[in-house]
Amino acid sequence: MSPVSRWPKWARRGPMEMAACIVIALGIVMMLQPFALVLFTWSFVVTLSGVVMFTVVSKFPA
Repeated sequence: MSPVSRWPKWARRGPMEMAACIVIALGIVMMLQPFALVLFTWSFVVTLSGVVMFTVVSKFPA
């Protein structure tokens, strides 16, 4: 029997890793789009924050 986690369901590894992957994908889409310079300008920051988020979240309980 697995121990009961006190973490809320939204803060567990599965949903938060999915959110981090979505942020990374959003940053890549922002980097590859040819329409708005402001999106391209912020794309690296968005991608980097998704990677940092994924790294931190991967330590959360399942």
